[in-house]
Amino acid sequence: MTSRYWVVGADYADCNCDKPLPGSHSLHGPFTNERRAQTEWKRLTFRDRVDAMRRYSIAIEGRTATA
Repeated sequence: MTSRYWVVGADYADCNCDKPLPGSHSLHGPFTNERRAQTEWKRLTFRDRVDAMRRYSIAIEGRTATA
């Protein structure tokens, strides 16, 4: 199975980023390769440099977890 990459983000109540604010989730993708997902992650992460309580990460779909 081919992996698909998603950039997932949310706003948080504080800088610890423990609990996302309800309704603040965002999903970007799918991207067919990791490089494109990383480019989007960088664009979103550095777009609003003043927003320290917004965090994005890359999720991979189609990859089996290993123990």
